[in-house]
Amino acid sequence: MHQTRQQASTRLPIERKGTKYVARASSDLENSVPVVIAMRDILKLAKTKKEVKKMINQKMLKINGREVSDHNDSIKLFNIFEAGKTYVLKLSTTRKFFLEETKDSKERLCKVIGKKILPGNKVQINLHDGTNVFGDKKIKTGDSVYLDLSNKIKSHVSPEKGKEVFAISGRYEGQYGKISDANDNKLLIKFKESSSTLDLKNLIVL
Repeated sequence: MHQTRQQASTRLPIERKGTKYVARASSDLENSVPVVIAMRDILKLAKTKKEVKKMINQKMLKINGREVSDHNDSIKLFNIFEAGKTYVLKLSTTRKFFLEETKDSKERLCKVIGKKILPGNKVQINLHDGTNVFGDKKIKTGDSVYLDLSNKIKSHVSPEKGKEVFAISGRYEGQYGKISDANDNKLLIKFKESSSTLDLKNLIVL
């Protein structure tokens, strides 16, 4: 799958001029990086798509503990990517994706974007990276959870005063802040150089 360079998300750290087509992530184009771009353009661990495919065939690459099956597989925001070392996909203050090396490869951060009650009174939690897990009724949309590599919830964080947040969209995208006050989905956030009231949809609680 390919898309033109001009159609590609501006979050991808690629040159805006070059070959006409670039790799297209298998899902969530605006919020993910295809494996081939991660390996070739970000980490510089491969020079060509052929080299990336060879690594995949040798089972050298993983996303959230799962072996990569295709060079266009999507690495989504805060996903864990293993390529010799372990990395987490993040957003910079210039609104570009980058992979940050991490020593903690056991858990990943996910935002709750929806939930529903299934037969048997089970609660299904829908997460920002497309993962669906069973959770507790106390977990609300807009909260965050940390999952282990088997997709089990290890901890749960609500958007409360004093909690750290990261702006995933909007004017402050790529910046860290702290909740100074919370009123439903409107949160007063203290950033390094300013404060602003933001909607919870633009933030992920850490």
